[in-house]
Amino acid sequence: MRSFPRPRTAGVPLRWKIAALAAATACLVAAAVGVLVHLWTAHDIRDRAGMRAFNAVYAAMDTYRRTGTLVEGAELDPAGLPAALRRPADGGRHTAYDGRVNGNVGPSVWAAQRVGGTAGPDGPVLAVQVNMSTELHTLRRLDVTVVVASLASLAAAVPLAVYGAGLLGRRLRRVSETAGRISAGDLDARTGPTRGRDELADIAATVDLMADSLSRRLRTERQFTADVAHELRTPVGGLLAAVDLLPPGETEDLVRARVRDLRGLVEDLLEISRLDAGAERPLHARVPLGAVVREAVVRTGLDASVTVSDADADADTGTDTGSDTGAGAGAGSGGTVETDPRRLERIVSNLVVNAHRHGDAPVEVTVGARTVVVRDHGPGFPADLLRDGPRRFHTGAARRGTGHGLGLTIALGQARLLGAELRLDNAPDGGAVAVLRLPS
Repeated sequence: MRSFPRPRTAGVPLRWKIAALAAATACLVAAAVGVLVHLWTAHDIRDRAGMRAFNAVYAAMDTYRRTGTLVEGAELDPAGLPAALRRPADGGRHTAYDGRVNGNVGPSVWAAQRVGGTAGPDGPVLAVQVNMSTELHTLRRLDVTVVVASLASLAAAVPLAVYGAGLLGRRLRRVSETAGRISAGDLDARTGPTRGRDELADIAATVDLMADSLSRRLRTERQFTADVAHELRTPVGGLLAAVDLLPPGETEDLVRARVRDLRGLVEDLLEISRLDAGAERPLHARVPLGAVVREAVVRTGLDASVTVSDADADADTGTDTGSDTGAGAGAGSGGTVETDPRRLERIVSNLVVNAHRHGDAPVEVTVGARTVVVRDHGPGFPADLLRDGPRRFHTGAARRGTGHGLGLTIALGQARLLGAELRLDNAPDGGAVAVLRLPS
């Protein structure tokens, strides 16, 4: 079983994503407003220039007809007149846009009317040019003002977005940490009251309701396990006494073995119930790690080689730099650790028994400075056990053997009680690997 730490994102934090989204939105809004303002102002400038030119031609034509003189700005057949106005189809007034720029003149709007109204097509054309360079310069200044205002708004919006996103991120992190504590086994973890009446408050309340429901169900199951174990203890003790009254023989041996298995199951259930209830307290002492592990392996009565060195074993392969000395050999000390030796023996013996019961020989136990690695050469741990961890009365794949599924559960509970880390994995070349890493 690999470690199950609280998930953490490895990418860009949420606050910066929200800030980037706010900045992008502000940029899009500023660009859209700037474009609309520019287009509307440019169209208004051109319409106003066209109206001025139209009115100027009207006034110049009236003066020219009455007095025969040209007012300032009016010309007859000017050289720069657009071709569309040199031969108007009728005697009315017409306007045309001229995009040419000559010094400070242009772009401009021309307005023209043939002198004499409906005179022949060769008659002179009176025209007036209205220069738009001043208005367009004002438009460019307006564009610059819009850009500066947009940048200033963006500079003010981004810090506000980061601050608001930080508040949101802290609330999300609080919910995430609570969910992580619950998944790690802390059934009393709660998010608690949250500010606001938004979706995040609903999520936090839902997580707390889920924790309440899960806590009630788990406590009910744990209480049931404890009650069953206590109720079975008395009749099992009676069975053991009754077995002693049976006449010696094959039947007596068979019944005694089954009653012994039943007693072991009841003791395991009682141990699990005490671990669940938090009633167990470790008694720490300074002990030689290698000697404790050797004693635990010997007490199992099973065949397992023990390799002890002063260097920590590799967590993936279960190998180290020490020499294989065999069970009970004396090379290497494995270091001195402060732990509860009885619980450490319980963990190691459960791992060795599990390796023999569900794996294949040889079973190898490697002891480092603060690590104990138990490896077999069988089919390895099933995928669901590596993913979800050991479950009670669940032994995984049938090809891994039979059992009650309590050995690894007890080992994991005792490891947590010692503050140690128990990792279950499969070796690259086959076989199950259990790594117990004691705290420093």
